[in-house]
Amino acid sequence: MDTVVAAPPASVPATLRKLYFLRFAFAAVWAALLFTTADELGPLSTTLLLVYPLFDVAAAVVDVRSAKANGGPVAPLYANIAISSLTVLALALALAATSGIPAVLRVWGAWAVTAGIVQLVVGAVRRRLGGQWPMIVSGAISTLAGISFVTQAGADDPTLSSLAGYAFLGGVFFLASALRLTRGARPAA
Repeated sequence: MDTVVAAPPASVPATLRKLYFLRFAFAAVWAALLFTTADELGPLSTTLLLVYPLFDVAAAVVDVRSAKANGGPVAPLYANIAISSLTVLALALALAATSGIPAVLRVWGAWAVTAGIVQLVVGAVRRRLGGQWPMIVSGAISTLAGISFVTQAGADDPTLSSLAGYAFLGGVFFLASALRLTRGARPAA
């Protein structure tokens, strides 16, 4: 017996593709800026630390709107919005920044673990759209990276450079997904 799977509306991959390209560009610029200030917590690095989760919230809101309009999964996306919002709105990062880099790494690590799990779940649910394996892998890596950030917090002379690398790698996974969605959107020859 053959099972017919309805193709997702064309607007879903197009919206995700644009969002993923934007997320890659943001992550690349953010990582470069944070890397230049990774050895100390100053005004620029603290601002960058607060901006990243806010951007994640904004991207998740765009993603939710697209998913709602096309009948996609929204519950995990709402969870991501709540997690990222709590990271910033509860001022966890701001408070951590006043305590030093180890505290920032612990808060960022907790956020990376939970956001990674959500990304993994959303990617798994969206597998039929195509281009989601990089998101699944990225979610798993984010979860493991979060654990490593917490571990790094206890190291001698910790820096924020691992956060810059984490963001850039996450951006590369968004780029890979965007490119896979682009390839899937081309008409067959």
